[in-house]
Amino acid sequence: MSKGNKITIHDISKALNIDSSTVSRALNNSPRVSVKTREKIQKKATELGYQRNSLASNLRTNRTNTIGVIIPRIARHFFATVIAGIEETAYEEGYNVVICQSLESLDREIKIMNSLASNRVDGILISTSMETSKFDHIKSYLENNNPVVFIDRPSEAFPECSNISIDNFKASYDATKLLIEKGRKHIAHFSGPQNIGLYKERTEGYMSALQEHNISINKNYIFESILSEEDGISCAKKLLEYPEIDGLYSANDTAAISAIQYLKTKGIQIPKQIAVIGFNNDPISEVIEPSLTTIHQPGFEMGKLATEILVHQIKNKSDKGIHHSKILVPELIIRKSSENE
Repeated sequence: MSKGNKITIHDISKALNIDSSTVSRALNNSPRVSVKTREKIQKKATELGYQRNSLASNLRTNRTNTIGVIIPRIARHFFATVIAGIEETAYEEGYNVVICQSLESLDREIKIMNSLASNRVDGILISTSMETSKFDHIKSYLENNNPVVFIDRPSEAFPECSNISIDNFKASYDATKLLIEKGRKHIAHFSGPQNIGLYKERTEGYMSALQEHNISINKNYIFESILSEEDGISCAKKLLEYPEIDGLYSANDTAAISAIQYLKTKGIQIPKQIAVIGFNNDPISEVIEPSLTTIHQPGFEMGKLATEILVHQIKNKSDKGIHHSKILVPELIIRKSSENE
């Protein structure tokens, strides 16, 4: 046995009286070794407790079989479903996953990207932070011939990169249209930062629905924030300065739910006085009172598709710059918060 009792291919070679190069090929499932011999060697390796040196193998292949994932917040239900799709597909493809959260901070996102690059991940899936307006950290990673796929928050800065997202414009148009069809004429919008493409598209969908139904756009009815719980309350307070408002479309559920809770403390009846629609279909949206009308995003499918594309680009470096973007269809889920009583 080897020094320190660590089993090597030479120990297996000696035990079976088979050349060590053949043992190495068999342990790497090389077709150059017959199935019978491969099974014999792999069985002996298991008996002896052989553990493959992944680091050495990775150095030889120049791959780590690891994917880096950067998302804003793991605790958000939507991103949790995206991660589930990523991990299932990565596991099937034989890749490990390193999950990091930017907490909507550009500085943190840059540090994470640099750390993942230093640890030689084979590719990165990213949903950029709300603060991200500079992209040098992503550009640098791409320039080293590494693939990047954007999830949920596409980046116009990298048209060569694949994006997996939903039709945010249509989702917002449909949500606003529903409020209009319910007779609401003064509809407010809680928007996200307009430097983020998806929030810009959601605002545009909201405005388009108003215009097509001959309702003038009142900029005072648009409240921009990062859509946290605190922002939902803060924006709800400002909303009450306009007593004519009878509808609210929020670009996420978090702000919508905290707004509903605050408005109820002020005696506002939901949906009788103000009908509300959110976005994301967080689990709590179904159990609050009244239950929240919202837009469902297929997060699990987004994660699977993004990972499939990334793995394909890792395995086919020449295909890295070929566009494989896909826009998935969201679903408007109608509940009590938008219904006329």
